[in-house]
Amino acid sequence: MSRNAHADALIAFLNASPTPFHAVEAAADKLLAGGAIALDEKNAWNLKPGQTAFVIRNGSSIVALRLPKDVSRPRFRIAAAHTDSPCLKLKPRAPDPSANYRQWGVEVYGGVLYNSWLDRDLGVAGRVSRMDGGTIKSDLVRTEGKPFRIPQLAIHLDRGVNESGLILNAQRHLAPVLGLTEPGEGRSLEGWLEESLGAPFASLSFELHLYDTSPAGYGGFDDEFIFSGRLDNLAMSHAALEAFCSEAPGDGAIQVAALFDNEEVGSTSAQGANSNLLAATLERVLLCLGKGREESLAALARSHLVSADMAHAIHPNYPEKHEPYHYPLINHGPVVKGNASMRYATNAETAALFRGLCGRAGVPVQDFVNRADLACGTTIGPHVAAALGVPTVDVGNPMLSMHSAREMCGSEDHGMMIRTLREFYRD
Repeated sequence: MSRNAHADALIAFLNASPTPFHAVEAAADKLLAGGAIALDEKNAWNLKPGQTAFVIRNGSSIVALRLPKDVSRPRFRIAAAHTDSPCLKLKPRAPDPSANYRQWGVEVYGGVLYNSWLDRDLGVAGRVSRMDGGTIKSDLVRTEGKPFRIPQLAIHLDRGVNESGLILNAQRHLAPVLGLTEPGEGRSLEGWLEESLGAPFASLSFELHLYDTSPAGYGGFDDEFIFSGRLDNLAMSHAALEAFCSEAPGDGAIQVAALFDNEEVGSTSAQGANSNLLAATLERVLLCLGKGREESLAALARSHLVSADMAHAIHPNYPEKHEPYHYPLINHGPVVKGNASMRYATNAETAALFRGLCGRAGVPVQDFVNRADLACGTTIGPHVAAALGVPTVDVGNPMLSMHSAREMCGSEDHGMMIRTLREFYRD
């Protein structure tokens, strides 16, 4: 397999996006470069047929939309994903030194695989806010180096670890080391923030994430893999964005790409999929087009949603963890995800729609269901489907090491998902 433009673009997006804030900034830059206009939720909107626009909430969620030229009978084609990934987030203040180590406490965000964060070169990135002249000013920051590391206990001090398993306590064992406390020597996180923002540390509030500084890149003898952090779910966020930006206005369908924060912690936030972000955006679009309540409800009933979140590929070392007749293979195309308890929003009709899109795009399609004796995960699909009443299919590309600090997926699958989502926008 050869390297391809879609995989190259994904790798660049991953490397630019250590946090949801950076991912949304990168998405906004791409939309602006393509001629989209930025909307402000606090101001009135004035949208016209054929126009492309986007709105950002909290700096970590973004909804892009493109109006068709014919708005007489509107409907929505919505591709949705999420910008957040499981990670370790810094607490507001440093703990007292332990021995002569300078450390910083962390909170666990989402379903983190603790062990995957050990013995890695970690950077810090995120948003820092402060009051400036009576208003809140926020800046994105990112360390250029790799000042953090969570060292694992040597096997000499835990002889049975390989037999009994590694057990980590989030409070005691995940605090990273960032330096030594020798008097008058060395830099500090507090000093770096003060230098970066030009303000005293006591005035700063922040949302800072640790991230693996190893860049995203190709893997495998034939470049058949992509190795990176945050593939779940920046890969699908990028696929939705690329498909959206590649299309022209449709025939009556309002094209939407919605990228939400906070899926990994349940989606219940002002900017999550459980918020009114998408519903309010769609309503305001229809109001700009002069549509009333009755027409708005009819437009939703004519609409469809593709919820795109990464899927589990069969693991070669743990095949017994997979349903034996429904295991996705890497680089064999998008996966339709189903669950009888509606942890995914897919039903027969929405699955048929997506299969048809794959057929038109010349893309193979796969199925995933959990083993009946294992609990199933979920994504934004059921949340948005319930809020809008829009028929929804949950899909994703297959991957391994989901929720690890370093994940892997197929380099060929990404382009196949983009092609399928482009067909969805044309429908």
